Amino acid sequence: MNIIINGGTKGIGKEVVILLAADKNNQILVTGRTEKSLNSLAKRFQNVISLPIDLSEFDKNEESFRKSVYQCFKKVDILINMAGFLVAKEFVKTSVNEARRMMDTNFFGPASVIRVVKPLMLKGSHIVNISSMGGFQGSTKYNGLSYYGASKAALACLSECLASEFIDSGVSVNCLSLGSVQTEMLNEAFPGYKAPVKPKEMAEFICGFALTGHKFINGKVIPVAINNP
Repeated sequence: MNIIINGGTKGIGKEVVILLAADKNNQILVTGRTEKSLNSLAKRFQNVISLPIDLSEFDKNEESFRKSVYQCFKKVDILINMAGFLVAKEFVKTSVNEARRMMDTNFFGPASVIRVVKPLMLKGSHIVNISSMGGFQGSTKYNGLSYYGASKAALACLSECLASEFIDSGVSVNCLSLGSVQTEMLNEAFPGYKAPVKPKEMAEFICGFALTGHKFINGKVIPVAINNP
């Protein structure tokens, strides 16, 4: 399979790359902000190609991203939008630049990636957007995560909308709203909190869902959480 993993330099995203790259039949293009981490993955796996990009500045890099993707693949079977950015800060103390970077990385960036990649996705392909329980409607909300939650909620709603829009082309779109996983991002939001799930465990679920979930589910926002946070 030809797979794009958007945001795979650390945490859950990195574990997703490692798990999917273990199958030599998969060809993987992984993006991220940290070039050193990307290069490490590309050196470790012959079937992984790295592409450094900051989604908060996607507009500046859209054409180079498009060129790289279209050089790598004639078709894309799976797109997983893992990228995330969090500034844990009270709403009134969050600067406009911080708020925009969260929205750009967590919503506008993935949306733009989908727009660029969609022409390469044929019937039976699957787009998986990774959201958060912080953006899941009706879930418990926490101080300092207003913009982050809003950006992830926007991604969840986009997933539902695109599933309807892409239905005639046979491209499935789903969204996984993750609960607490022991990552650097969680520690920033909830210092000292011990999550019940490790990154590799969540990555195993995401990989399985990306590979087969679209055979049974489309246009759904699915909470994947033992507890919240």
